[in-house]
Amino acid sequence: MREVAFIKQNKEKWLSFEKAINNNRFENPDELASQYIHIINDLSYAQTYYPKSKVIVYLNQIAANAFQKIYKTKKEDTNRIIRFWKSEVPLLVYQYRKYVVFAFIIFFAFVSIGAISAANNDEFLRSVVGDQYVDQTIENIENGNPMAIYKSGSNWGSFIGITINNLRVGIIAFVLGIFLGLGTIYILFKNCIMLGSFQYFFYEKEVFWESIRGIWIHGAMEIFAIVIEAAAGIIMGASILFPGTFSRFESFKRGAKNGVKILISTFPFTFSAGFLEGFITRYSNAMPNALSILIILSTLGIISYYYLVYPLKVQKGLKEEILKTVV
Repeated sequence: MREVAFIKQNKEKWLSFEKAINNNRFENPDELASQYIHIINDLSYAQTYYPKSKVIVYLNQIAANAFQKIYKTKKEDTNRIIRFWKSEVPLLVYQYRKYVVFAFIIFFAFVSIGAISAANNDEFLRSVVGDQYVDQTIENIENGNPMAIYKSGSNWGSFIGITINNLRVGIIAFVLGIFLGLGTIYILFKNCIMLGSFQYFFYEKEVFWESIRGIWIHGAMEIFAIVIEAAAGIIMGASILFPGTFSRFESFKRGAKNGVKILISTFPFTFSAGFLEGFITRYSNAMPNALSILIILSTLGIISYYYLVYPLKVQKGLKEEILKTVV
């Protein structure tokens, strides 16, 4: 875009924001937060494509004034890591919430397809996980221990091996987002089809509750994290497809950077899931039902809160703080 066209396209927006900031007149915190983000994006765009333009000086001045008024009473966390988990990731998740919702929609759709396929084709599960895996599971069911396949090996060995594998799956799911998000969707498809068909298999064999305890004690965090990782990959793919006012490459860099941050945020949950599978799941048969349910609901509640509820609270708090400082 030529510089003249860029200025003409955004001039009214900049003047309106500048006037509102100078006069301390903002009635809608949503509007203020949105316009402030737009100014920062426009400044970044101008620095990239018009590095010697006077418009950079102008936008810098507006952004600096806005920053001083918005954050003059804000006490920033001195610890960069704390700030990353406390505000940066939640705000990114809020910003890309549509992609998170989309990832969950296709997750449930693919799991349903797996379950329905297994219900209508007795050989479907074998085509997904292989004969050996199915035959071993059938033998375990007949021996009264349907989840034995999750209980082999040592505690530490299982924890390390499972965690490394889950990290690998998550990273691959994200990286394949570079193929316009289709690679990520494919990885999610494979895992969801397997999950849905395997869960139906246990239902058909009348050991569904045993499978819930054996899979979801660790799976609540593990599977939820994979969906978030898939959302990160889709974000990167969408940044290529929908660059907006940025060049496709600049948009891709932004999408990749933000996607990586969201991906990294899932790692503690992946480690926790590996720990649960290595040290807790193997004892699920000996647990009281109430304890199994408590662990499943607690782990699901923690990760759900962080990615589905907490981002809304952080965004709401930011809006309220902005409103207090400029109105």
